[in-house]
Amino acid sequence: MKYKPLKNKLDKTFGAVGMSAGLLLMVAGAAITFFSLTGLVLLAMGALVGLTYTATLVDINNKRMKFTTYLFGIIPLGKWIHVESGMSVGVRNWKTQWRTYSAGNRTLDLEERDFRIVLYDIHGKILMPLKKFQDREMAEAEAKAKAKAEAEAKAKELSKRMGIELV
Repeated sequence: MKYKPLKNKLDKTFGAVGMSAGLLLMVAGAAITFFSLTGLVLLAMGALVGLTYTATLVDINNKRMKFTTYLFGIIPLGKWIHVESGMSVGVRNWKTQWRTYSAGNRTLDLEERDFRIVLYDIHGKILMPLKKFQDREMAEAEAKAKAKAEAEAKAKELSKRMGIELV
């Protein structure tokens, strides 16, 4: 059986307003397609804006992670990063703001606050968010579980290499 990496969805690329506008464009494009092929352009634009999202793929077997943007919700774009010794995970308060302008030039600011487990490199620089939580305690518990599992795996590997028993 082939192993599939864990997929953690993070955000809609164009925000909540972009997603709504994209879905509206898709519906309008589908309706217009019955009368003109121009509707296919609206349908494609709506699918791009409404369905594109970001996610993180975690491949435990190969010890690598990938921050990915899924275009149209199905085409993954991103680069795999191999997890090396010295890298760490931690919980960070995350704030995302979306600004939209109405036809009357009024601004609509949407703010989303959550907690994310992030991957740090050897120098303490954030490489990528791994998972999103609404509650800090849940995020910390998940991060500790990941760190504990990683430490146990390293200990098993070391004991195997050294030929000693792990207790």
